[in-house]
Amino acid sequence: MAGRVLGKALVTVSLSVALASVSVRSLGCRSIPAYRNSFSSCWFHLNPIIMSDSNGAKGKSHYKARTSPYPGSKVERSQVPNEKVDWLVEWQEYNPVEYTAVSVLAGPTWADPQIRNPAGRTGLVGRGLLGRWGPNHAADPIITRWKRDSSGNKITNPVSGKNILQFVAIKRKDCGEWAIPGGMVEPGEKISATLKREFGEEALNSLQKSNAEKRKIEEQLHQLFSQEHLVIYKGYVDDPRNTDNAWMETEAVNYHDETGEIMDNLTLEAGDDAGKVKWVDISDKLKLYASHSQFIKLVAEKRDAHWSEDSDPGCPGL
Repeated sequence: MAGRVLGKALVTVSLSVALASVSVRSLGCRSIPAYRNSFSSCWFHLNPIIMSDSNGAKGKSHYKARTSPYPGSKVERSQVPNEKVDWLVEWQEYNPVEYTAVSVLAGPTWADPQIRNPAGRTGLVGRGLLGRWGPNHAADPIITRWKRDSSGNKITNPVSGKNILQFVAIKRKDCGEWAIPGGMVEPGEKISATLKREFGEEALNSLQKSNAEKRKIEEQLHQLFSQEHLVIYKGYVDDPRNTDNAWMETEAVNYHDETGEIMDNLTLEAGDDAGKVKWVDISDKLKLYASHSQFIKLVAEKRDAHWSEDSDPGCPGL
């Protein structure tokens, strides 16, 4: 769930886990102490992460990971200009604010080393609201269906001529932004289990249901989550909780209800970390939490659905 103290990393080791262990103040491009192997801090340059800022400008400079105040606090990050995000850019004066939430300090001490954010500087060191040093892994289920009229016919956008796709969105309680109903991977949990559990908890309020209701929901979700699906994205997420030493990585997976029959039998009900839940039309007008708009755009492209009324929808930016 979105607000839960973070669990064990994915079984599949991400590239970022292989990053070297470094001091949070260590800057520049030089050899650094290794975590199991020897690397150079130049390694980050070999794996650029392309993100888009709030204005759609594309580049290696993550945007939401540099916003202030830090979520759930009044802490202001040190300002990091776009041209100094990359660790390879010398910046001897860099003096980031240090912050780890009291709730995180009260939790277990994870064994991960203090490694550096692969996307660059964020203006803040420590773990913030994140439980682990390094990557904190999540899973985002993107549940979609075609928008239909009262007769059951697919509705197309009059300009693009493409069918309109809808997805289940939740309104997060912590920040009030609309988002994909995802959450953190539990210790020892498979991604497929996380995707199904989080959707049930946040979009169907399964935690508050009776045992009989839970069994019925489980049967319906099994029908949806056992069908063919699309892995939309794996990797770093431009998240406002990210710091120089702790960051979010996710696996976004699209489960599509082609006929709409499965989801018609499920009643959406906000639960757990969700304040509201509803079907949302997919288009370039969406403003969603973290990198979720970019994941949704990729789904629209994969499903050949409407996204933009512009003649050239451009690149997904990831």
